[in-house]
Amino acid sequence: MVPAKILDRTDWAPGLWSFRIQADIDNYLPGRFVNIGLKQDGELVKRSYSLGSAPDAPPELYLVRVEGGALTPRLHDLGAGDEVLVSPRAAGFFTLDEVPDARDLWMLATGTGIAPYLAMLRAGDGLERFERIVVVHGVRHLADLGYRAELEAMAAAGTLTYVPASTRENAEGVLHGRLPDRIADGGLEAHVGVELSPAHSHVMLCGNPGMIDGTVTTLKEREMTKHRRRRPGHISFEKYW
Repeated sequence: MVPAKILDRTDWAPGLWSFRIQADIDNYLPGRFVNIGLKQDGELVKRSYSLGSAPDAPPELYLVRVEGGALTPRLHDLGAGDEVLVSPRAAGFFTLDEVPDARDLWMLATGTGIAPYLAMLRAGDGLERFERIVVVHGVRHLADLGYRAELEAMAAAGTLTYVPASTRENAEGVLHGRLPDRIADGGLEAHVGVELSPAHSHVMLCGNPGMIDGTVTTLKEREMTKHRRRRPGHISFEKYW
């Protein structure tokens, strides 16, 4: 791993923040992740985090503090000018070049799982293959909707349809409830005005394993299948933790 300097920090909500870093990372495809680490008692503690930045921009990380965690409480104490360690190469297969052609691309995320989609949307490469792009960001509280203004601006420009979702709060324009439940009862499709079906949809899932497992189970009931290189399907996912 190589040293990287923190350029700046944005705090979105208590315990929820992002860093931009100055780091020598090889060119990467949007959607990939890097390892971030710190030395602790002489040993390296590291975790994997998706990059939220386009490849031509300073690497950006979207983080949530995990109480009792070995790394995030220490990262949370850092700011501009501090150093972290980063892997010089990004890795992973949660990228648009792994997604088969479809009319509609759905990007569903919970929490910091929005990061790889930000990288894809900011870069823009490969998005022209899809007629519609629907970005759904599920959180507990509305304050946790990091990057909301940027995504709303993209939606206003006609780039995508943005759906903020909250399990704890009701608000106008916000989808209420767990994403698997709102897919099962048709609430998400009604909110967007677009049908989820194997005929013309591909669904990307990133974030909480519970959301991913529940959504995959619900989509399988619609005869949608996991995507594999040798057996193209309708669902791609990246689980966090």
